[in-house]
Amino acid sequence: MFKKIFSLFVFEILILLICYFVISVFNLNLEFTQALLLSLIFTVITSLVLIVFITGQKKNPESQAMHTLSAIGVKFLLELLLAFLWFFVGKKSGLPDVLLFFVLYLAFTLFSILVISKELKNRVL
Repeated sequence: MFKKIFSLFVFEILILLICYFVISVFNLNLEFTQALLLSLIFTVITSLVLIVFITGQKKNPESQAMHTLSAIGVKFLLELLLAFLWFFVGKKSGLPDVLLFFVLYLAFTLFSILVISKELKNRVL
């Protein structure tokens, strides 16, 4: 479990380095603090999802599928809440803000899909 969480934090550092590079080189109408805050929130959500999923995989076989579905449901609800807060409460409706949100959403979703599918490939439900 710690290996997957550690790889998530390495992925987070890589994302932050790429964001800093893209924002500084292309002179986007974004602040690095926005990218930092949003990526940290996505990291927390993804780590919670991985914790729920991995603890469910260690339980008895009857509850593995339920924990997998619970992890995906938690991810969906937390990211839906984040989108609501980011766009409506934070009033981040400019094109760079929308692109930042969805690029980070895509990156962290692909990371969680790869980790979950790799783990499920090794197990039989």
